[in-house]
Amino acid sequence: MCQRLRMARQSVCILLPQGDRERLEGIVADRNRPLKHVQRAQIILASDRQAQVLKVAEAVGCSRPAVWRWQQRYAEEGVEGLLRDKTRKPGKPATPPDQVAKVIEMTCQAPPHEATHWTGRAMAKAVGLSLRTVQRIWKAWDLAPQRMRTFKRSKDPDFTEKLVDIVGLYMSPPENAIVLSIDEKSQIQALDRTQPGLPIKPGKAASMTHDYKRNGTTTLFAALEVATGKVISQNMQRHRHQEFIRFLNKVNRQLPPDQPVHVVLDNYATHKYPKVLAWLTRHPNWTFHFTPTGASWLNAVETIFSKLTRQRIRRGVFHCLVDLQAALNRWIAEINDNPKPFVWTKTAATILDKLSRCPAPSV
Repeated sequence: MCQRLRMARQSVCILLPQGDRERLEGIVADRNRPLKHVQRAQIILASDRQAQVLKVAEAVGCSRPAVWRWQQRYAEEGVEGLLRDKTRKPGKPATPPDQVAKVIEMTCQAPPHEATHWTGRAMAKAVGLSLRTVQRIWKAWDLAPQRMRTFKRSKDPDFTEKLVDIVGLYMSPPENAIVLSIDEKSQIQALDRTQPGLPIKPGKAASMTHDYKRNGTTTLFAALEVATGKVISQNMQRHRHQEFIRFLNKVNRQLPPDQPVHVVLDNYATHKYPKVLAWLTRHPNWTFHFTPTGASWLNAVETIFSKLTRQRIRRGVFHCLVDLQAALNRWIAEINDNPKPFVWTKTAATILDKLSRCPAPSV
């Protein structure tokens, strides 16, 4: 046991018996020992023969209070005291199961006062628990009342037939045929901010003014070739049947002549205009496949428009309409520089099985 211990502000003198020294050195050399036991033994070994507390802390890699704490423990209880943690006060008891069940049940019901959804603080006040406890319960049971997912069930009476037709084009296209997905993204605004924005910095997000100036709009017509991922596009001021026919002519000029072309497009009135159908009659190698009503997610080119909105339009700053159109053209060119085929993975049977679990649409 320690023969002499003098506690001072800057230094502590510990005289180690030979037996304690050998035991502490064995603890340090034992690779199976917990790190905390090794560090405590190193503190006592370094404190032998009047070492300064600061030097001991630097040598072991700990704080001075930690050195004082374990020197005192060794003085009171010897080596055994270094290997045993003091008992702590019992923690807060777990939330009773009935209260957990009450939180889950109330979360799945409508909140009071005509609120749209439960908040953590509102639930904590209603059940008499802390906000953090409510949050832990929600996380454990995978409940997120602040989130809302939207859906739309098609009311098209021919939904199944159209779904099977379009999914079949994506997954098993006809031999020697070109499959295109065509649509237009209309009313793309050339928005310019009233003041220059500030770039992102460590600890600060990028910023821009909430107000803006409108510098006109454009409509982007796009045709996605499913097999290659290449996009044919054209900017136009309007999106009437005249512009749609002009775009079809552009696409037709860039495709091999007389090769079968199957086009997936939505039910926008322009796509079914009599003059458009007359154009289709003059080009017998073209076939239109219309998506079901309210199911534009079947149109593959929508993925291109979604990516374009997120990466180029939503936070873009355009001083004039020409800037916007040039930016759209550059973005499409980047897509075509490294195109990736569009791959549809869900079969029609899988989609129909998932939709069968949704509520039937009201007529």
